[in-house]
Amino acid sequence: MLPARALPNPVRLARGVFYGWWLAVIGAAIMVIGTVPLFQALSLWMPVLAQNFGWTTTQLAWAFTLTRVEGTVMGPLAGWGVDKLGPRKMVIIGLLIFGIGFLLFSRTDSLWMFYVSFVIVSLGAGLGSWLPANGALNNWFRARRSTAMSIPMLGFGVGGVAIVPLMAWAMGWDAQTAMEIPGRLGWQNVALVVGVVGLVMAVPMGLLVRNRPEDYGQHPDGIAPAPPPAGETRRSIADASIVPDYNWKEAIKTRAFWLITMGHASSSIIIISVMTYLGLLMVERGFSLVEVGLIVAVQTGVSTAFMLVGGYVGDRVPIRMAIFGFSFLQSLAITVLLFAQTMPVFYLFAILMGIGFGGRTPLTTSIRGVYFGRSNFATITGISMIPMNIMFIIVVPYIAWMKDSVTFSYTYPFATIALVSAVGSVMFLLLGNPRLSPAQRRRADVQRLVTRGATTAASGD
Repeated sequence: MLPARALPNPVRLARGVFYGWWLAVIGAAIMVIGTVPLFQALSLWMPVLAQNFGWTTTQLAWAFTLTRVEGTVMGPLAGWGVDKLGPRKMVIIGLLIFGIGFLLFSRTDSLWMFYVSFVIVSLGAGLGSWLPANGALNNWFRARRSTAMSIPMLGFGVGGVAIVPLMAWAMGWDAQTAMEIPGRLGWQNVALVVGVVGLVMAVPMGLLVRNRPEDYGQHPDGIAPAPPPAGETRRSIADASIVPDYNWKEAIKTRAFWLITMGHASSSIIIISVMTYLGLLMVERGFSLVEVGLIVAVQTGVSTAFMLVGGYVGDRVPIRMAIFGFSFLQSLAITVLLFAQTMPVFYLFAILMGIGFGGRTPLTTSIRGVYFGRSNFATITGISMIPMNIMFIIVVPYIAWMKDSVTFSYTYPFATIALVSAVGSVMFLLLGNPRLSPAQRRRADVQRLVTRGATTAASGD
């Protein structure tokens, strides 16, 4: 890892020298459009749909389960698309699908139509937002990778702070009377607006994306690579000048791949569960939809700040240690949520969850670039989403089943996911240093033998 003083100044570069920082800001805008109205606003959609149509928690959970079945299949294909077609094309394709899905969602009047539209929206978000945005940044950055990947997530956070409360107000849904407030847009028109924005912005946002710095005569981080030292054959990565480069077949055979995958999945089930059920839980405990929006806003506001903190820390300390600390805080936040009955306690939960989620989010993405390199980042990430989605398929219906049929409360299922997340955070501690791929090690061995032979021949002369 390069010392901090040797790294280029992000602000100076963003003023015109290096496009990578502008690309990070573009990624933030893509996240606002393609993720916030779906994932950040889940805590709004769920209680509105439940009260408007009389659907149960289990029926609503099946919609999310279907999206994870779709994600299990499409994750590797999306990763392949980013690596082969390029992030630019995938942003355009994904946002167009996302917009179409929300247009359909705005006309929902039955459960099956909700399922179909939700799957389409989720497909578009998966193809066109997080993965291509971070795939592009993984190409443009190396030493500043974690910091760069924290910036798109700022869009996720800022959108939650600004857009989710605005959406809650515009929906005009009174959770206490289960009726819309006159004079507001209503939930269907809010969904319609989201769909139109997705369609209108798809092509402009995609055209701003640049796939690789080499295509424009630049280099990662804006720094021309130094020639490697003669005879360099080290297999453990000790500094930023020597980086791994795995294909997906090599990556999935490593212990690091599975520790990262299962650790990331275990930490992500918390935020998915919170996004899906927080609104339902709070309404059940007597809080209004506006109060739900305030808690979401506080959580996302704190997480926004700590995304930058997490990126900064991840570029300067062992990334596995940073992820462990932030992920463990998420489990602590859920413990607080279990006992929350007043707004101050909910605010405490939101702050702790914001710190944990915000800090670990850019790191659990960038760590794959650290351990597996640039060439196949999106494909490797897409494959690693398969076990993650399988866990989501299990966890979301599990919470609904426990709530509706067994314990009739959220306490036990949320306690379970807090424990699983704590175990997952420990998995990152078990990672060693990044290592060169088998192909790289073979080339290094050959080079070492060639160098030794040349040295022996010269000595003989």
